[in-house]
Amino acid sequence: MTTDAAGTTEAAGTTAGSPSDRIDTSVPHPARRYNYWLGGKDNFQADRESGDAITAAFPTVRTAALENRRFLQRAVGYLARDAGIRQFLDIGTGIPTANNTHEVAQAIAPETRVVYVDNDPIVLAHARALLSSSTAGATAYIDADLRDPQRILAHPELSRTIDLSQPVALMLVAVLHFLPDEDEPYALVRQLLDALPAGSYLAASHGTHDYLPPAVATDFRARAREGGPHGLINLRGSDEFARFFAGLDMVEPGITSVAEWRAESEPPPRPSPVEVSVLGAVARLP
Repeated sequence: MTTDAAGTTEAAGTTAGSPSDRIDTSVPHPARRYNYWLGGKDNFQADRESGDAITAAFPTVRTAALENRRFLQRAVGYLARDAGIRQFLDIGTGIPTANNTHEVAQAIAPETRVVYVDNDPIVLAHARALLSSSTAGATAYIDADLRDPQRILAHPELSRTIDLSQPVALMLVAVLHFLPDEDEPYALVRQLLDALPAGSYLAASHGTHDYLPPAVATDFRARAREGGPHGLINLRGSDEFARFFAGLDMVEPGITSVAEWRAESEPPPRPSPVEVSVLGAVARLP
């Protein structure tokens, strides 16, 4: 990886070959499907068909995607402004859009350093947009999978960009619900948290069945079981979501709808938890 005078780094340690060589347009991918819901153009027919299938079961999914994005921006704002965090590890980054993590954080504290992680070659192809750091700060991109936390933690770009002896905000926004139970998501998150020092934070959001009619929740679970590695969302209840924060000190207002988490400054009318069906929370590692 090379670094220019603006503190911007070019992605290194990625899979050999052009990112386009790794794109399977016949299989839906969460990052591209999310891009479709947000009105982007970096998606394919399989992503749109998968997105439409979810929309048929959950018609307000686009509202949920937008509110989840706003939650990320408010969480980053809180962490940079109120908690004084200057390092972020954002896993499951997604295709770049407006107000990415480094843009929000560096607008508050220009010296902030951010490492992005994703395993979608389309995100890799757009990684330069994530590397437009302020002069005082730095950003880096790692082509890796949340299911391999040790690869992320051992990656040289992580150690070049982030000092793991100082507090880090671990961002797992709208990514954990793509991990079925057999992937042991709680153990994966614990491996990441165990590598961070006291004073670090976990910010996460997760699709939930808490607000859905039982028939719709049952349909989602069935589709998730049939969806394969890039299939539909594995919804979890608030008690299951809370397990990701075990042993951490919850930041007010605790676990709530992403549409309601510190959303006092958002313009009304606000969507209901039922319309969004995504939980969010931020907690501190004591």
